Amino acid sequence: MRGEYCIGGASLLSFVALLLLIFVHVGQINTSLVPHGIAMAKINTSGFGQALSDAILDPDQGLYTTNYTSPLGQQNGLRQIYEFGLYSYCAYVNSSAGTCTNHTIADKFEPYIAITSDMLTNYSQYCDTMFANTTFINSSYLGYNSRVAYYFIFIGTIFATMALFTGVLRKALPFVISTASSIIAAISILIGAAIWTSIVKKCEGINTLDLVPLNGGVVSGMIVSYGNGIYLTWAAFACLAAATVPYMVSCCTFRG
Repeated sequence: MRGEYCIGGASLLSFVALLLLIFVHVGQINTSLVPHGIAMAKINTSGFGQALSDAILDPDQGLYTTNYTSPLGQQNGLRQIYEFGLYSYCAYVNSSAGTCTNHTIADKFEPYIAITSDMLTNYSQYCDTMFANTTFINSSYLGYNSRVAYYFIFIGTIFATMALFTGVLRKALPFVISTASSIIAAISILIGAAIWTSIVKKCEGINTLDLVPLNGGVVSGMIVSYGNGIYLTWAAFACLAAATVPYMVSCCTFRG
């Protein structure tokens, strides 16, 4: 019976991990309830207009749009909230009304490009100066690392699936495969989650960025934060790491 408990526990943990990873993958693919609720990173720009007006001493006329159906990246106006997933990002004029970009495998996390491409040229030029020398503006660094993180998460998802389905086969070889798959999946998800955590943390530097360093007192008004997709990825890693133990016990003790 102990062997049954081991396999049952490992299979349950692998199933939970795979379910969490599926949620991570569907984040921000569209604006419906579940995808809208899951993101790897979020940016709230609602305070940026006032901050920009205070910095340049000019009203922020034409900076934002209230038309949530207008396409992204075409200087149609800034949205209040930007949420980034693994395959696309979405932007919202309020808590629910928004639109998304086209789906791309391993979509790059380039928040500065996403935001400034919605602004008129004169506003984006101000941003080039204000956000200079921040990680937030370094799109090549963020884009590259987010793509690397995606592939680790994708590989981890594949091996988590293998671990789940081979672990239920009561044979010695499938137990070996499920153990190895669980280990590879856990390591891959760990790396992917760590990379995402790191790049979002570095972008959070703009939360307290002073737009007018010489005079001071004008904070950027943009708030970068972790999305729940990162927490789901860490939870999936924890489940896979925990599943490795019973898989290994079954692999080493099975006789059949």
